[in-house]
Amino acid sequence: MKLLEMSMRSVLAELASVSPVPGGGSAAALAGACAAALCEMVCRLTLSNAKMSDAWPSMQETLGAAGQARMRLQDLVDEDAEAYAAVVAARRLPKSTPPEQEARKAAVQAAVVRSAKVPLETLETIAVLSDLVEQAAVRGNPSCITDAGSAAAMIRAGACAASWNVRINLASIVDESLRHGLAESASRALARALESAGRTESLVDTHLGTWSTQ
Repeated sequence: MKLLEMSMRSVLAELASVSPVPGGGSAAALAGACAAALCEMVCRLTLSNAKMSDAWPSMQETLGAAGQARMRLQDLVDEDAEAYAAVVAARRLPKSTPPEQEARKAAVQAAVVRSAKVPLETLETIAVLSDLVEQAAVRGNPSCITDAGSAAAMIRAGACAASWNVRINLASIVDESLRHGLAESASRALARALESAGRTESLVDTHLGTWSTQ
């Protein structure tokens, strides 16, 4: 059964268990999916407000893109767990003979590369989503500003967690060019996600500061 087909209590129990999967990479994708869902909510509560009709075209576009991001991040929750499970399985392969050693080495490399690429996709998806959350905060229903801020907080958590799960696999990748390429891609995506999330958080603080004086 896929993780997101389980109850939330069961998912949390799986994360808390002694099993190495699901782990931080799945949690990163889940945080991103929560951010996307919150972004969608802000968009819908803007689209249902007749006083905000000027924002409807941009919010409709943001809603669609956030929905696509959520669907992909939901899938990445399971894909990350599957990727790391493949690393564990590859490292348990026999290595008594030279042919076995070569086969194990190849399997480990393939699994480790995938285990880096999956959280990288999570991170890159979250980076795109971060811009959508910022748009929702800027153009969306002001009554939902803390929901947009909560999405930004999930962006920050998911992006950092995904980045770490890319980086932890890099040292095991033999191909130097691939290793550097993955590292650079992760660095760019993390910077994009955090910069946009930071702008959203600043906007939330500005709004709350204004409201607190009324």
